[in-house]
Amino acid sequence: MESLPTTMKSERRGRSKPLQTSKPSLLMAFFSCLAWLYVAGRLWQDAENRKVLTNLLYKNSLQRPKILTVEDKLTVLGCRDLERRIVEAEMELTLAKSQGYLNKQLQQSGSSSGKKLLAVIGVYTGFGSRLKRNVFRGSWMPKGDALRKLEERGVVIRFVIGRSANRGDSLDRNINEENRSTKDFLILEGHEEAQEELPKKAKFFLSTAVQKWDADFFVKVDDNIDLDLEALIGLLERRRGQDGAYIGCMKSGDVISEEGKPWYEPDWWKFGDEKSYFRHAGSALIILSKNLAQYVNINSASLKTYAHDDTSVGSWMMGLQATYIDDNRLCCSSIRQDKVCSLA
Repeated sequence: MESLPTTMKSERRGRSKPLQTSKPSLLMAFFSCLAWLYVAGRLWQDAENRKVLTNLLYKNSLQRPKILTVEDKLTVLGCRDLERRIVEAEMELTLAKSQGYLNKQLQQSGSSSGKKLLAVIGVYTGFGSRLKRNVFRGSWMPKGDALRKLEERGVVIRFVIGRSANRGDSLDRNINEENRSTKDFLILEGHEEAQEELPKKAKFFLSTAVQKWDADFFVKVDDNIDLDLEALIGLLERRRGQDGAYIGCMKSGDVISEEGKPWYEPDWWKFGDEKSYFRHAGSALIILSKNLAQYVNINSASLKTYAHDDTSVGSWMMGLQATYIDDNRLCCSSIRQDKVCSLA
């Protein structure tokens, strides 16, 4: 009987041992799951970080300059050489234009007779100046057949006028009627005749005249002076064949910066602290050689005008290889006995 409990106890111990060994296994399994979850989480986080870093590197690679191959470098060098040659060609073209070389169409244009003229003289006039024109026609300026004979000598004289702001009105009709009778006008179709537009009139006059006549000189004359025509012709004859000639009574003067005063210059600040104009031919009588007039014609769209026509023309000449000829005989207010012009 005593052996039975002993046997039962030994059986219970034998059965209880597996229960005791399963607890550590469960704990190990639990901790293994936690470790797996931790490692998986870290791996997922590392994968996300790598993805973000990859995107950042890709974006930075797009912003970095491309590594040029030998072919790319040769292409760049070729473009730079082509750009240099284009710039040189533009400089040569500008120089050629300044020297009076024109396209074929302009070269073929000239006087209707095909004869090389000495000069084209443009006398500025306005709509209300008919009386002045009649006085000129009876004094220093030939009229009728005498004007035609003067042209045979190589000198063309025309009154220069633009069009009315109201095209086709009585002002335009009166000029057209007067011109049909006298045939001594050069009408600037693209120019509006107004006092404030006077600086632009020089561009229109020179551009129109140089396309209409083939002359050595182009002369602008105000309508408040009298000319010694033969003296002017003699002066131009002695200068004939001289390119780049900018002739006149050269002067300078103060730039008027106070608005409302006579001769006010809106662009006064461009003339420096001294506020003094550069050297230029006085407005009463300005003479340009053919190549300078052609330069104005070619570049008229980009040439800057100032408040006065004489300073405007002078500013155009400053950037050219023009020969400034200061002739006191062209100073109309001078007391010289041999002066070419005088105040009317």
